Amino acid sequence: MKKIYIYILSLFIISSVFAGAKLNSITAKSENGDIKIEWYTSEETNVKNFVVERQTSQGTWVEIQTVNPTGNNSYYYCLDNSAYKGEDMVFIYRLRIVDNDGKNTYSGTVAVSHSVSGVKRTWGSIKAMFR
Repeated sequence: MKKIYIYILSLFIISSVFAGAKLNSITAKSENGDIKIEWYTSEETNVKNFVVERQTSQGTWVEIQTVNPTGNNSYYYCLDNSAYKGEDMVFIYRLRIVDNDGKNTYSGTVAVSHSVSGVKRTWGSIKAMFR
């Protein structure tokens, strides 16, 4: 009976690993005009990098930033300072976890409602005209 319990526990631990990273949590929040995406890992093996991706409700996934791994029990964050075009928009974030063999896996998604100042929103509109 004891061996079965240990085996089931092992299956649970393996199922929470994404491309060699055991992801404990991922969160996103609106903070000082930007969106801060944070995540914690407890184990990292064979991880090449983490790619933060963003999507709007009608958009496609866009790469925001690539973050290099730092090892087991790590805290990471990314500031998305380009999410300012609208007011009270909902943005969805996820991590693409790339292993050293090029295999990609994806974390769950987190959504955040983002409210920005009129000045930043105007600057975002002007900046978009020159892209």
